[in-house]
Amino acid sequence: MKITQTPLVILNFKTYLESTGEKALELARASEQVAQETGVNMAVAPQGADLWRLSQEVEIPVLAQHIDPVDAGGHTGSMLLECAKQAGATGTLINHSEQRMELADIDTIVTKTTAANMTSVLCTNNVETSAAAAALKPDFVAIEPPELIGSGIPVSQAEPEIVEGSVSAIKDINPNVRVLCGAGISTGDDMKSALDLGSEGVLLASGIILAPDPKQALLDLVSKI
Repeated sequence: MKITQTPLVILNFKTYLESTGEKALELARASEQVAQETGVNMAVAPQGADLWRLSQEVEIPVLAQHIDPVDAGGHTGSMLLECAKQAGATGTLINHSEQRMELADIDTIVTKTTAANMTSVLCTNNVETSAAAAALKPDFVAIEPPELIGSGIPVSQAEPEIVEGSVSAIKDINPNVRVLCGAGISTGDDMKSALDLGSEGVLLASGIILAPDPKQALLDLVSKI
């Protein structure tokens, strides 16, 4: 089922040991608890091997980190959309800065996720690519300047013009596409700034995953909404 409610927090587990296997389950459960306690919409994006288990153990949306533009058949090592969906994924990140894709392949995956009634979260890095992304009709565009990812410097404060400009460009092209803000987001002030700039949520990772107490970090993140 597609994600429809905002504000939205998507926690990308990446490939940290702190978000792998048993720890992935702990992190997903913490995210679910925060959603229940605060009413803020939460979703998690674990590694492919953890998709099935997490989707069975928590009720919040579980997303794939990446889907390959392939059909069923001989594509060893690829992530097939149908496999991710059967493993419990309700959507996927697309074109993350750590997994860049060609434009035609991005279009393929957005089309496939739409046909499968899954949520598409298309990552971009500036105003121009955000505008182009909106034309492909994903559910969400997540703005993440790559130089700020993992830096601890939030894009909503370091480069607010990118967020504001992207929101404006996206809405001009397709007002139905919702905007998320990423890169360096980790605190309640960061998220409040992102929402004030016109985004409808955040996509984040290390600021929460590597925190001494991830659940408390998530509570702080949503404390000023």
